[in-house]
Amino acid sequence: MSVSNPEFSDSSLLRPVDISRENNPHKNGASISLMFAAIGIVFGDIGTSPLYALKECFSAEHGIPFSPDAVYGVISMVFWAFAVVVSLKYVLFVMRANNHGEGGILALMALALRTAPSGSKRASMIIMAGVFGACMFYGDAIITPAISVLSAVEGLEVISSDLTRFVLPITIFILAALFFIQKTGTDVVGKLFGPIMMIWFITIGLMGIHQVIQNPAIFAAINPIYAVGFLIEHSLQGFIVLGAVFLVLTGAEALYADMGHFGAKPIRMGWFFIVMPCLLLNYFGQGAMFLNNPETISNPFFLMVPETFVLPLVILATLATVIASQAVISGAFSMTSQAILLGFVPRMKVRHTSDREIGQIYMPLVNWTLLVLVIVVVLAFKKSENLAAAYGIAVTTTMIVTTFLAAIVMRIVWQWNAWLVTLVISAFLIVDLAFLTANLLKILEGGWFPLLLGAICFMVLMTWYQGRKILRHNAVNNGIELKSFIDVLMQHPPHRVEGTAVFLTAHVDYLPVSFLHNLKHNHVLHERVFFLKVSIWDVPYVKDEERITLRDLGNGIYVVRAVYGFNETPDMGHIIELIEKSSGLKFDLMDTSFFLSRDTIVSSSDIPGMAIWRERLFCWMYQNAGRQSDFFKIPANRLVELGAKVEI
Repeated sequence: MSVSNPEFSDSSLLRPVDISRENNPHKNGASISLMFAAIGIVFGDIGTSPLYALKECFSAEHGIPFSPDAVYGVISMVFWAFAVVVSLKYVLFVMRANNHGEGGILALMALALRTAPSGSKRASMIIMAGVFGACMFYGDAIITPAISVLSAVEGLEVISSDLTRFVLPITIFILAALFFIQKTGTDVVGKLFGPIMMIWFITIGLMGIHQVIQNPAIFAAINPIYAVGFLIEHSLQGFIVLGAVFLVLTGAEALYADMGHFGAKPIRMGWFFIVMPCLLLNYFGQGAMFLNNPETISNPFFLMVPETFVLPLVILATLATVIASQAVISGAFSMTSQAILLGFVPRMKVRHTSDREIGQIYMPLVNWTLLVLVIVVVLAFKKSENLAAAYGIAVTTTMIVTTFLAAIVMRIVWQWNAWLVTLVISAFLIVDLAFLTANLLKILEGGWFPLLLGAICFMVLMTWYQGRKILRHNAVNNGIELKSFIDVLMQHPPHRVEGTAVFLTAHVDYLPVSFLHNLKHNHVLHERVFFLKVSIWDVPYVKDEERITLRDLGNGIYVVRAVYGFNETPDMGHIIELIEKSSGLKFDLMDTSFFLSRDTIVSSSDIPGMAIWRERLFCWMYQNAGRQSDFFKIPANRLVELGAKVEI
């Protein structure tokens, strides 16, 4: 029996490894076709920001008196925000920090963790930062559908003020329909995303050209002096407007998070050749329109076109915002799935909605929770301009965490010069902190919502992570060493019965409780015994030929480790097939029993651990988590569950 990996002992949850990533099916194909596919998925959020961003910048609540200099100043800030934050930071720098091709806050966290010893203070800080950034993403996943669809439907108010009363009902109907179709998958409608978003970007680009032709002087705003002059002249008020300017950047994190689906090159091509030019043309076009008609500030996007075209534009905008919302919802599913496999979220039901696309999944609990929260947000805030205050904080926090983790990767993984890393990261942090501070001024206006949501999510995720860490620690300290026990047991073996027994274990070096219970109560040992450990390592995908590690202890007893990436879903049938292929051992599922421990966890003040209320929360989550057998797709008629009481 061969061992594919000599390192066969457990050491940590997130372990630095050098395993090749499995070919991602999204990677196949030409860059041009992938670029158009990326336009339909990646750029929806940032692509719909012209609906509300400049409208919020010139909100009367900011108290900025209208003037040509103010228009030039705001448009200049928009231009340089795109240049520095999106183009320079994300597209050129951060997208280089990929974890075997995958991007996103959790993938970056896993990459940064390779630089820190397991259990060290630095590792704990990286985990806490990454988890908090991920938690703030959920705030984005709630606010994005609400503000995007609401701002699109508000275009009806341009047609007639009598239609205002229909805005909220139509918005809620569209959002409810969007969440209800999630369970059917997006395979069919997903094919329309690319063409619709291409039409959207071409349309908003042409709208901008139409306005810019009438006042080309607006291009003078490219000069950064206008942005600096605006901030100096208006001081605190100008700083508050900076928080509204940040709305043009919402969705920048998606460029990085979705990199694993399409690759860096198609996303960069889509951004520089299509998305950024069309967005800037529209923003400059809105600025040119302000100079000619200051009254259009009330709803600048829809007032860029004649009244005849408003209704078709509302329909197109609604489709674009639905696509933007779909991308964020799918992102929430993917991030939750990653968090489950990385050990930060309890197991829950995951359904694959496509036989061809491994990334298309549906999670009922996440879906319905998001729907309820999104509708609550729409009813509570009522207008897109009210939601704008809450929007920025969620995204800026995630961006700062990304900058922090990228700095670790640049210095330690890439081994860049310390002065160069300091220079680059300082420049990014100055911009990020400026946007965050500007958004923090809006906490009372709605910014408290994503902060509260992020804090609750962070507390829940860290409680689950630390609770599982305590369980693993107890299992090691109180456990029985597997090999030595088997050696002693085989000196006077119990009665051997026909068939195969597979015992799932949390640690390859220690006996699972289910094995001891079976031996104690049934007094038998199967003809073949497999101790199976499923490990989730810090790479997104693992090749099948590198997935299985098998050790023969003799007497028909084997220890097996099955390795999965954090973007994969373990499947017991697949594991059995790979064991057969790699070892030559054959399985008859009708003669195979799978043994699992189904422990009852109780909190105890006598055992050092977490605060008692957190222990009780962990116990509640543990008892209500999805069943291991469902998660690993173990046949119900071959399952044996043996329970035990465990105190933490």
